Amino acid sequence: MAMAGALAAATLVAPAWAQSFRFDTVQVTGNQRIEPATILSYAGITRGEAVSAGALNDAAQQLRQTGLFESVDVVPQGNTLTIDVTEWPTINRISFEGNSRIDDEELAEVTGSIERRVYSPEQAEIDTAAIVQAYAERGRIDTVVMPSIIRRADNRVDLVFDIAEGGVTEIERISFVGNRSFGERRLRAVLATRQAGLLRQIIQSDTLVEDRLTFDRQLLVDFYNSRGFPDARVDSVDASLTRERDAYLITFNVTEGPRYRIGNVSVVSDYAGVDPNTFAGAAQLRGGRYYSPSNIDDDIARMERLAIREGVDFLRVDPEITRNPRDLTLDVTYHLRRGERVFVERIDIEGNNTTLDRVIRNQFRTVEGDPFNPRAIRESAERVRALGYFGDASVNTQPGSQPDTVVIDVDVEEAPTGSLSFGANFSSDDGVALVAGLQERNFLGRGQTLGFDISTSRSNRIFSFDFAEPNFLGRDLRAGFSLDYRSTKSDEDRSRLYDTDTFRISPSFAFPVSENGRLSLYVATEYNNITDVDDDASQVIKNEAEDAGEWTQSIGYTYTFDTRRTGINPTSGVLLRFGQEFGIGDRQFVQTSALASAERRVLGEEVTLRATVEGAHLYYNEGSSRVTDRYFLGSRIMRGFQSGGIGPRDADTDDALGGNTYAVARLESEFPLGLPEQYQISGGAFLDYGSVWDVGETYDADVLYNDYTPRAVVGVSLFWTTPLGPLRFNFTEALMSEDKDETRGFDLTIQSQF
Repeated sequence: MAMAGALAAATLVAPAWAQSFRFDTVQVTGNQRIEPATILSYAGITRGEAVSAGALNDAAQQLRQTGLFESVDVVPQGNTLTIDVTEWPTINRISFEGNSRIDDEELAEVTGSIERRVYSPEQAEIDTAAIVQAYAERGRIDTVVMPSIIRRADNRVDLVFDIAEGGVTEIERISFVGNRSFGERRLRAVLATRQAGLLRQIIQSDTLVEDRLTFDRQLLVDFYNSRGFPDARVDSVDASLTRERDAYLITFNVTEGPRYRIGNVSVVSDYAGVDPNTFAGAAQLRGGRYYSPSNIDDDIARMERLAIREGVDFLRVDPEITRNPRDLTLDVTYHLRRGERVFVERIDIEGNNTTLDRVIRNQFRTVEGDPFNPRAIRESAERVRALGYFGDASVNTQPGSQPDTVVIDVDVEEAPTGSLSFGANFSSDDGVALVAGLQERNFLGRGQTLGFDISTSRSNRIFSFDFAEPNFLGRDLRAGFSLDYRSTKSDEDRSRLYDTDTFRISPSFAFPVSENGRLSLYVATEYNNITDVDDDASQVIKNEAEDAGEWTQSIGYTYTFDTRRTGINPTSGVLLRFGQEFGIGDRQFVQTSALASAERRVLGEEVTLRATVEGAHLYYNEGSSRVTDRYFLGSRIMRGFQSGGIGPRDADTDDALGGNTYAVARLESEFPLGLPEQYQISGGAFLDYGSVWDVGETYDADVLYNDYTPRAVVGVSLFWTTPLGPLRFNFTEALMSEDKDETRGFDLTIQSQF
């Protein structure tokens, strides 16, 4: 019986559905803004054409799918077809109510509904979800958004998003499972996401952002890879809410895999006419080191640069890695092959509304017509991002007009590059100093840096101006100009019984001379003056002040070798710096300075060890130095003493005279204290050993400690990193000192900007 009923129903419906209509007249009713002809074109019905009932239904659906109509009725009445529509209203105004954490302008950017456009409930729901997501990215996952409309005259509505902002759902704890080689504290330091801390209302990285977690997974893999774990992976990231739903617990599930060292390194050539021995010297990877993909990438880059110098085009270097699980080593073989003949047709740059094209092009070592090198393009993209001028920068390749050409598309999004700051510094040497500064890293979109800084304290007045063009004449040549003025006043406690004024102008040029080496050349004009010398001051200073203000012209150079910039979150680094300045005017002198510093992380990279040796010597061919020229070792160079607290001193007046030579060695460490990581507090210990000596001309004054007299200081440090500025507390004890030295048992440094 059931089957028979179904067959009967089908028999009745089929003829009705197949029934055809022919209309002499088509009427459109209910429309206010949309023309009848437009509605008929959407419906696809023509007068006099035979249409079926199914076609009429399809016409109604087509009209509804336009999103222009709230309701559609297609009604056949004899020879007349009536299409009755109710148009969606026009949005008169969009407003946001209840929002205080995100302003209206930012919310308007994430919504797709537009004033004076047709209102769409579907779009309003999409906008609601976008607003909820915007709050979720700020950690407010409990935010509730309710869209509503207020009817106005002339079929218009006000679209209102009523927002109930929830509280911040912070990240209470970040933990790891499967990590054996590195502790949780060290791994947390790798991540962009942070646990909630004491200043959680200021720090924005303590909330859950899905995109940031994806980035964190890659950061962890890169961290392990760069330390000899080629099989390391992050299997999953679990984010769960606490029972109170006011915080997240995040767990990274890590598989480290075995740790490998480099075994044999070789270079072979499949490129006809290319001798692998020529390129073997460019491979600096050595056996015994822990595997790191960045070291292999560096070798490949060196070989490709060498190929360009040797005139070898389209060289492709393919690394082949052979595992030796038994002894946990990796053999690396660099295969030199001939790559595909592809040329760069052009470089297209978009999105740079402020930055000039040439600033971006300067980051490309490739120009139009050069052989296409994917690695060179990736390195250029990294240099564009490293400029810091753009919030986002993508570099992609597209097929060119010919099969053997490509087009490089550079799409950037401008970001703010200037800052105006007002703040305060505090140090035990100078007390409280008020500071103001203006910094612009992309002046007029030319990639130039411009900076003004003013600082004033109880005893110092400092003004500085700096300007630099990083690509002078279109080359990797940094042209700079600096102007500095410093004025010191006599102290209220009479530790300094004279005033000084120093003014210096110095243009310079700096350029790379090796992969990690850079040379700077400069000329300088300097003015020094000693005034208002107290009658109780040292005879040495009185005699030096008789010469009044003096102008000095000089030329100089500084060579810097710095490996700290290489690698992914490197575990070690070396900084070497050597420079000389030569007086070429009436005051002929040679000033030589040197510094060597090495840093390494040990004990699962939880502890940082640092060793530094620095010194300088000032030699005058004729005459002698003045107190404005000589070195004074304050707490920045040797801790545990007052500014000018060690070194040559007048035996009668106790005035610090400074010295023409100083040498200091510093050993220090930084380590966790076991406090909750969100406090951002760590500890340190240090040992400083050194001295400053040699006044030069003494003018028959009795000068103490004019010869090398070493001092030694031991101490502990407390570091507290806050969003308002880094704080450092030093507690010191002098192990070796002289009777007239001015020691200091506590030193505090604070820097803050607002």
